Amino acid sequence: MADAFTAPEVTGDLLARYDRPGPRYTSYPTAPEFNDAFGAEEYDERLAAANRRPEDPLSLYLHIPFCEHRCHFCGCYVVITRREDVVRDYIEHLKREIAMVAAALPSRRRVLQLHWGGGTPTHLTPDQMREVFGAVTDHFELLPDAEIAIEADPRVTTSAHVDALAELGFNRLSMGVQDFTPQVQGAIGREQTLAQTRDLFVYARGKGITEINIDLVYGLPLQTVETFRENLAEVIALAPGRVAVYSYAHVPWIRPNQKRIREADLPGRDVKFALFAAAIQDMTAAGYLQIGMDHFARPEDELAQARLRGNLTRNFMGYTVKAAPDMVGFGISAIGDVGGAYVQNVKKLSEYYPALEAGRFPVEKGFLLSEDDMLRRHVIHSLMCNFELDVAAVEERFGVEFDRYFAEELAELERSVDPGFYERRGRKMAVLPLGQLFVRNLVMPFDKYLKSAPKDKHLFSRTV
Repeated sequence: MADAFTAPEVTGDLLARYDRPGPRYTSYPTAPEFNDAFGAEEYDERLAAANRRPEDPLSLYLHIPFCEHRCHFCGCYVVITRREDVVRDYIEHLKREIAMVAAALPSRRRVLQLHWGGGTPTHLTPDQMREVFGAVTDHFELLPDAEIAIEADPRVTTSAHVDALAELGFNRLSMGVQDFTPQVQGAIGREQTLAQTRDLFVYARGKGITEINIDLVYGLPLQTVETFRENLAEVIALAPGRVAVYSYAHVPWIRPNQKRIREADLPGRDVKFALFAAAIQDMTAAGYLQIGMDHFARPEDELAQARLRGNLTRNFMGYTVKAAPDMVGFGISAIGDVGGAYVQNVKKLSEYYPALEAGRFPVEKGFLLSEDDMLRRHVIHSLMCNFELDVAAVEERFGVEFDRYFAEELAELERSVDPGFYERRGRKMAVLPLGQLFVRNLVMPFDKYLKSAPKDKHLFSRTV
């Protein structure tokens, strides 16, 4: 176990007590609460509600699902293809969806955040990327200070792709690495050399895309603390502005491709925690600030500055300082947060295309948030993003008496977590360093839906 976390309080017993299934709270309420009672008509109503706030900007997410092959560990909605006609059809329908949503937002077209995710967005050719980008800018206005980001796979992203990205104004690149160790790469079905990653990194910076994230994953098969620290050293040497160190969620009952991973090769609970402890130690020793539960940023980065100010936020695109009040998702499986509701598109091309051809939004399910949901979301995200909750601000914003409203939850918190996890500091609740390691467990008492979740279903990954 990494030296920074060999203190007596982080024992095997402590890990065992808190290692249980729990949400990551990318959203609250979480995805299992989404339901098909929310459909295209309800989405249309939510877009109309969002359109009544013309002064507010938007966040936009585009899902590009294509990959040449599926990695064993992957948890994303992807389409495996090398056929040009499949990509062509998708682009045409994606453009149609963009136009339909824009028509429903005639007074609300300014964009503060644009993110392309996947799949592999750079599976598209540079000209196809220009075409899709043009479809966005034909209907929406990118603000001068907008964050324009894309996920890039160093194995398929060429210099021509980077040239196109720089030309179009992309200013943030998120590069997936996962792990450079050959044995680990073999076990997860993803071969990617350090040279490929470094070459893309250097070329992108040379083209003016200086804001670069690198993503690692811990808990993968055959990882050891020693080899993972070698990975961390290679990433630190590149000096990216941000590094994500995600916990691998082994959920083969949800993602059948993960059945190709031998469970015997997965690191045990104590080793997995030691991997993350090593990441915290090495990243902070290199000058990075820990952001939320799995990110690190250089002190001058916007995320670090927002974390220090206590106003860091989070949406379906991750931790951000650019989040707009409403986020619109485009493409299969894309999730939006619009007009007080979550909305998710269908996940199959065979359902996506007919809906758009019929002039109908391709919605599979969604969830309309209540005032209570919004209050609990604020509490959970504040604690998870900033490790602090301003109780007085909550009371003023939501018109509640915090201790009375959450009396049951606060009592459960007292019973369910160790005293060293958090403390009340006057009118604030602060998550202590030990609690930051188990922040998912810490916020779970505020989740009212978790209490009624079926105990016999595997809904969430483990918290350690």
